[in-house]
Amino acid sequence: MTADARYIGVDLGTSGVRIVLTDGQDRILTQLQCSLPPPDQKDGRVSQDPALWWQAVDGLMVRLGREADLHTVAALAVDGTSGTILVCDETGEPLAPARMYNDRSAVAQGRRIDTVAPADSMARGTGGALARLLGLLEETGATLPRFALHQADWIAGRLTGRYGQSDFNNCLKLGFDAVAQRWPAWMADLGFNLSLLPEVEPAGQPLGPLRPDLAERYALPADCLVVRGTTDGNAAFLAAGRFEPGMAVTSLGSTLTVKLVSADPVFAPEFGVYSHRLLGHWLAGGASNTGGAAIARHFPVEELQRLTPQLRPEAPTGLSYYPLPAPGERFPVADPDMQPSVSPRPEDDAVFLQGLLEGVARIEREAYGRLASLGATPVARVLTVGGGAANAAWTRIRERVMGLPVGTAPQTEAAYGAARLARLGYQGAVSLNAGPCSSRSR
Repeated sequence: MTADARYIGVDLGTSGVRIVLTDGQDRILTQLQCSLPPPDQKDGRVSQDPALWWQAVDGLMVRLGREADLHTVAALAVDGTSGTILVCDETGEPLAPARMYNDRSAVAQGRRIDTVAPADSMARGTGGALARLLGLLEETGATLPRFALHQADWIAGRLTGRYGQSDFNNCLKLGFDAVAQRWPAWMADLGFNLSLLPEVEPAGQPLGPLRPDLAERYALPADCLVVRGTTDGNAAFLAAGRFEPGMAVTSLGSTLTVKLVSADPVFAPEFGVYSHRLLGHWLAGGASNTGGAAIARHFPVEELQRLTPQLRPEAPTGLSYYPLPAPGERFPVADPDMQPSVSPRPEDDAVFLQGLLEGVARIEREAYGRLASLGATPVARVLTVGGGAANAAWTRIRERVMGLPVGTAPQTEAAYGAARLARLGYQGAVSLNAGPCSSRSR
């Protein structure tokens, strides 16, 4: 492929599908998106027809081929919502609606998993993809399905004709051991056919060329490569900045979420901490209940905008708050009964607001400290995404409290991160003179 190679990222989100076309310097050339109908919800079950995903992807790819020059596209990657899963036959035909990532109907199946899975497995409980898979097998008949696949896996299968393939990231909540790089032995105790499980390789590894009929349909080169994808959260991290140990991304939305590139993995289920293997490193993370929702308990948006110019980021208030929207904390402290601490309240609302923002910043500092205490690489630089990233005064407060450089991520779109993964995967394959990989991790 020539120096003017281009790359495509496909993001399957909750509300829609997005596609980004980039060049070899990760510059965005074209962006397209379309909406998806909301999933069906009933009695805790959240499901969606996978055909809707394919119709959206196919339609956007046709549009992209009409609106952009794709003759030098080298590779494509797909990300999808973490934990969304389906079962299909040998030809890739779904046998039932997919169970979405927020499906909580497989309660009995989650209890079965908890009797055999180790304490540090991300497959435990109702929230993992494994419980949803067991529910699907009971719905469709355990002997009928051929493949159990995640959202991104299935779309990649439609693009390449290769089903039964996945990646380390999507499979984490299905029970895959990313440290040992294999499906663990305890899964046999659940009594289902383990041959349903996909073959697993690292995200970004070559999966195979695009189907010839689709290459022609989308005006793509015949040798356009599809690489193994990742989850939407990991793709969003890849969009935010460079992937190297010590680089971290804080999401300041309704809650505070931190992710850190680490040389070593860390797992602490009691804090909701786990690690993804990605691009030769580990991505460790956790989520606190503090964040924008805790601030909103005291100040509406209009009041925040009025008070922010009155903040004095370089002058500490001396207040020691732990803002929470309601009782209970999960990370960096695991205490379901923890009460919000927001007193005493000064008469000056601007000082009170600054005290709250300092409190969130201290929790952020403690969160990265917790990851380091568990064995993760210490944080060296923090990029910010989410609504709080736009507050420059809060950024300066965080820099002072954490003693670290804090910036705003230039990109946050998961589709853009998927395009970066396509480039990195393709360039890695070329440098190793590699073709499509065979699996070593059944």
